[in-house]
Order: sequence, then structure tokens, then C-alpha cells
Amino acid sequence: MIIGIGIDSVEICRFAQWHTYSDTQLSRIFSEEEIIYCRSNLAKSAERFAVRFAAREAFFKAYSTAMPNHTVPFLSVCKAVSMIKNHNGRPELIINSTIAMPKSIAWISCTHTKTIATAVVVLEKK
Repeated sequence: MIIGIGIDSVEICRFAQWHTYSDTQLSRIFSEEEIIYCRSNLAKSAERFAVRFAAREAFFKAYSTAMPNHTVPFLSVCKAVSMIKNHNGRPELIINSTIAMPKSIAWISCTHTKTIATAVVVLEKK
């Protein structure tokens, strides 16, 4: 049963200089592994940061739908979520236990054009 759904799109150009931000600044939003991955290819850095940011926004929206009586600040959600590529190369959300979550599975789909990055998150009750 679906308990939450969220979608977000961001303009990639907003993230063009994020590779120059300090680790401290970036770690407010992204995990260490994500920062390393996003910086590993300067030509793709902006789109990588953008899609990971969109994933957090989409998760925040899905979470807010699933937990309407539980308010969590956006930056707390950012720190609780990270996006990895699984063994098949598909994106996967990792959610740590710092936020209250119903027993659920987070499904994610991401895409981007040259200018826009989009992520969709669906929370499904286990």
C-alpha cells in the first residue's frame, strides 16, 4: 500500500558551483560518500548534486504525506537520507533511523535533461 509520494525538479545550473563548496557546507545536506561521488567527475558534478537534492525534496514530500502529524525540518530529513547506486547501478535511498519512519520501502526514480533534474519517491508500507 502506498503511504506517501513526492516529486521534485530543480534547475541544474543552481548547482554549478557546488563542487567548490566546503565539505562542511555540503555535509549539511549530503553524505560523505555522495560528496565524493558528485565531485569525482567535474563535468557531471552539478547534475549529480542536483538530482540528489531533488531526491531529498521528493522524499520530504512523500514523508510529509506518510507522516502528516509528525513535523521534521527539511535539513534533518537531508541528513537522514542518502542516495546510492545499488549493485545493478540503480538509485536507491538509504534512510537512517534519526527520523521516525513507518515500516516502509522507499522507491526512487531519477532523471535529468541538460537543464533539469527530477526525482520521484514513493513510500510503500511493508
